Amino acid sequence: MVTIKDVAKEAGVSVATVSRVLNDNGYVGADTREKVMEAISKLNYSPNEVARSLYKRESRLIGLLLPDITNPFFPQLARGVEDEAAREGFRLLLGNSDEKAKKEQEYIQTFLQNNVVGVISATNRADDGIYEPLSIPLVLMDRTSGAYPSVYADGREGGRLAAKALVERGAKKITLIKGPAHVKPAMERFQGALEVLGAAEVDFSVLSTDSYTFDAAKGWAEELFRVHPDTDGVIASNDIVGIAILHEALRLGKRIPADVQVVGYDDIPQSSLAYPPLSTIRQPAYDMGREAAKLLIRLIKKQSITETAVELPVAFIDRQTTRGGTHDEES
Repeated sequence: MVTIKDVAKEAGVSVATVSRVLNDNGYVGADTREKVMEAISKLNYSPNEVARSLYKRESRLIGLLLPDITNPFFPQLARGVEDEAAREGFRLLLGNSDEKAKKEQEYIQTFLQNNVVGVISATNRADDGIYEPLSIPLVLMDRTSGAYPSVYADGREGGRLAAKALVERGAKKITLIKGPAHVKPAMERFQGALEVLGAAEVDFSVLSTDSYTFDAAKGWAEELFRVHPDTDGVIASNDIVGIAILHEALRLGKRIPADVQVVGYDDIPQSSLAYPPLSTIRQPAYDMGREAAKLLIRLIKKQSITETAVELPVAFIDRQTTRGGTHDEES
């Protein structure tokens, strides 16, 4: 592990000089500063951000709290946050709450103990008072709240687009999968789809679920075709559930999309790799992450903020699990 002493030796200066360069504290000549920066780059030296923040009583650390890192949607959000934060000279501390209040509170304490200057959260407890003790900026991501700045996609429109896609492509017996009730974006998607289905000349049923996990998705797919065997169109609560439904339909000998059409939600990378590739509603996950980081950093820097609720658009991605999709074929 490279130390500050190694940098000083490489640059031919004292440790104190390297420290002044790192902390931008005290005079250092331009030539000397350049030598130190070249040594840092050559040795790939990374200063201890926590120690430096304690020394300077300031920090370049941001806390990022996600609900489930195993869901492929959230790493896309995280990458957007990380790229924008790094561009502005900040680093991330990552927490995974597993949708558990105690774990979420513990991570908040960990963030504060490590001197973070702001927090981005994609969890579901912003309105439960869990963040009220924070005295640092907080931005919600993929979530909304009247109490905090937020960056999110238009979930209600996403639900409408999914329902319209199946209605326009001739589905007559549609199953709408309702996501977990405690996840606000899931309820917005559900309400958007209901608006369209309620006004269309189709029969539709609702299957309520309480999880987005891989293991649970398989069970929802099995239940769907057991309870609604004549379903010819499915609006999945997310892509994980959509892919599970696709697999179960094929296992039962149903043709996709001739017998059953499926629309997912999120457009995770795996949706285009499924067979057949999954039609879905694309959320701009990476862009959401970047916008959340931009908003938080402006708050940290106490810059003027004109918009504290940033809504990004969604789009229907027409692949092979809906009729008329790209390279449409029967399986």
